[in-house]
Amino acid sequence: MATVISGPAYVVQNNIDTDQIIPAQYLTLVPTIPEEYEKLGSYALIGLPDSLYPTRYVEEGTTKSKYPIIIAGRNFGCGSSREHAPIALGAAGCEVVVAESFARIFFRNSIATGELYPYESTGPLSEEIKTGDHVEVDFDKDEVRANGKTYPLKPLGEVKPVIDAGGIFDFARQSGLIPARSDS
Repeated sequence: MATVISGPAYVVQNNIDTDQIIPAQYLTLVPTIPEEYEKLGSYALIGLPDSLYPTRYVEEGTTKSKYPIIIAGRNFGCGSSREHAPIALGAAGCEVVVAESFARIFFRNSIATGELYPYESTGPLSEEIKTGDHVEVDFDKDEVRANGKTYPLKPLGEVKPVIDAGGIFDFARQSGLIPARSDS
């Protein structure tokens, strides 16, 4: 795992719910099937209103976003408990979401699936950073750098190795907590 993730950021405001992240009609896609996982990524954040977000997170006709970093306001991932939400973002190429706060179930699903790093900011970065701004998220220093400024992040702590491993089950296998898979 890289210690710095950098690239253009996609910025959203407060209370982005799981219906906006991945609308219910796409929940029939099965993430464990590679083609459907990829298709799930193409619909990430498609539920955002065009009037507020004229730039799409994943351009039409593509399956990957050009934004590896999402900057969000408060309560990111609220709504239903669908684990498809962090999976869709991860499938689209999102590596980290930096938000003022997360809905607990989204935060836990991000860790359990190992799809992305849910980093909490200490202030309203969605007011400081705009979509398309180049951003660096530094895991060693727990900070975001953008537009010549540095912003502190709350440390990921014990969840980072779980996400690094690829999720809770891979972490448990690598740690010897559960037996390794015997894919035959």
